[in-house]
Amino acid sequence: MAGSLKASAETADLAENHEINVTPFIDVMLVLLIIFMVAAPLSTVDVTVDLPASNAQPQPRPNEPLFLTVKSDLTLALGNDPVQRDMLKFILDGKTKGNVDERVFLRADKTVDYGDLMDVMNLLRKAGYLKIALVGLDAAPPAGGIMPLQNPQ
Repeated sequence: MAGSLKASAETADLAENHEINVTPFIDVMLVLLIIFMVAAPLSTVDVTVDLPASNAQPQPRPNEPLFLTVKSDLTLALGNDPVQRDMLKFILDGKTKGNVDERVFLRADKTVDYGDLMDVMNLLRKAGYLKIALVGLDAAPPAGGIMPLQNPQ
C-alpha cells in the first residue's frame, strides 16, 4: 500500500492512497515487446531442401473410370460424350447410378485457366461429387530430381 506524505492534523498515521502506479507495468510490457520483436525473426526457418522424386505406386484405377474433361474452349465432356454444364449433375447421376461417393477423374487442357477449372470443380461439388482426382501426364523427373519451373507465356 502506498501512503501520502501530507500531514493530517486529525491523525498521526499516514492516509492510504488507493491509486496504482502503472509506470513499472508499462516498462515491463515495453521490454517484453522488444524481446519478442527481436526473437520473432530468429524463430523462422529458412532451409533449402532438394526433394527426391516420389517412388510411391499410383493408386489402382477403377474398372470403369469416370473422366470429366474440360476442353480448351471450356466445353465439358464425360468420357467421350459432350455435356452441358447445367446437365452435368443429371448425367453424372445416370453414369454412377446415384453413387456420389464414386471418384471423378478431372482432366483439363493446358490452356484452361485455373479459375475455369475451379468453376468445374465447384459444379461437381454442388452436384454432390466430392471425390475428385486431378489427372495429369506422368513426367519423368530430370537427373537432379527437381522439376524446373516454367514461366507462363
